[in-house]
Amino acid sequence: MLIRIKLYAMLSEYLPAGAKKNEADMTVPEDENVQAVLQQLHMPSEMCHLVLVNGSYIAPSERVGHKLVEGDHLAVWPPVAGG
Repeated sequence: MLIRIKLYAMLSEYLPAGAKKNEADMTVPEDENVQAVLQQLHMPSEMCHLVLVNGSYIAPSERVGHKLVEGDHLAVWPPVAGG
């Protein structure tokens, strides 16, 4: 099935080949979970601070259990610090 991946800030280096700017379409198995996709992209878990699927927050404890469906948009932000 096809999903859209959007990775922000320095995470864009983990996008698959052929990505445009900070996003790419990605083919994953049916019923794949969020955590499996992040692992497939070789993203360190500590760098996946804010994870959204179709705009809804997915807590770290929910990433294994959250199954993706065709057309989902998975967006990931790294931790940020500010003053």
